[in-house]
Amino acid sequence: MQSTLRKKLLDAFTEHEGEYLSGQYLADLIGCSRTAVWKHIEDLRHEGFELEAIRRKGYRIVKAPDLVTANEIRLGLKTSIIGQEIHYHETVDSTQKIAHRLGFENVPEGTVVVADEQVGGRGRMNRPWHSAKGTGVWMSIILRPSIPLPKAPQLTLLTAVAVVQAIGDCTELEPHIKWPNDILINGKKVTGILTELQAEADQIHSVIIGIGINVNQQKSDYPPELQSIATSLAIEKGEFVNRAELIQAVFTRLEKLYALYLEKGFLPIKLLWESYAISIGKKITARTLSGNLTGKALGITDDGVLMLEDDQGTIHQIYSADIEIG
Repeated sequence: MQSTLRKKLLDAFTEHEGEYLSGQYLADLIGCSRTAVWKHIEDLRHEGFELEAIRRKGYRIVKAPDLVTANEIRLGLKTSIIGQEIHYHETVDSTQKIAHRLGFENVPEGTVVVADEQVGGRGRMNRPWHSAKGTGVWMSIILRPSIPLPKAPQLTLLTAVAVVQAIGDCTELEPHIKWPNDILINGKKVTGILTELQAEADQIHSVIIGIGINVNQQKSDYPPELQSIATSLAIEKGEFVNRAELIQAVFTRLEKLYALYLEKGFLPIKLLWESYAISIGKKITARTLSGNLTGKALGITDDGVLMLEDDQGTIHQIYSADIEIG
């Protein structure tokens, strides 16, 4: 009940951004007493929100803290599906594990698990993902698309486009995508995306999309072996980036692209993905489980499969591989 009232309170401040809202107005809106409103306001202050209270005018949020709790993310969030239910944890083993459990509990589509720190984060091929406290965005999103099982990998490419666009919205940086789901800035990795399925033989139950974004790490935060290949938005931009605002931007972009995908299919997403891809037209080496292939990256198929043309002119379709450019 308390979280529902808090959500209504933050939705009101979002809808009336910058305005003063009276205690009576808020009490009537969310269905509680003015004393209860005051207690919620005090709770927000304890969480780090800066609020003004002026007699006969009401309350106004001046500044939100750089946290990634449900309250910070909800303030200013204008999506209708993604992020409407948020499960925040200060420290977790993995947001993916929690999202998998919630997926089986039939939580609403668009439910998000977000953490300030992951101690067991992982990427593709079960590689560890460095997820330090207070520095990045570590989250998993639950979608329930009515699409054929073989098309599920397209959502990885869709998410990569959404994250690239969101980073551009918040930082004016120009990230690129390395197939299928790594996002690079100036050749260094800033984001990883991991998509996993809960499905039966012929039906998707849910798609769990894990997103890890390096936001405010400094170069010294990385071990020496990662400093040449990993970066953060703050390193590249030269200034601090608000994590909650970045999360909101990801939700907004993802929701719009997801709606477009469900209505129009993969083609519009494919065209966007290729416009951000760093490897198209370049020589690459694809390291697959069955061996290495070297050639020119031509693009992706309508199903999201990478096409590689070798020196003999044979076109290979790459379903899963590590890609090395050059």
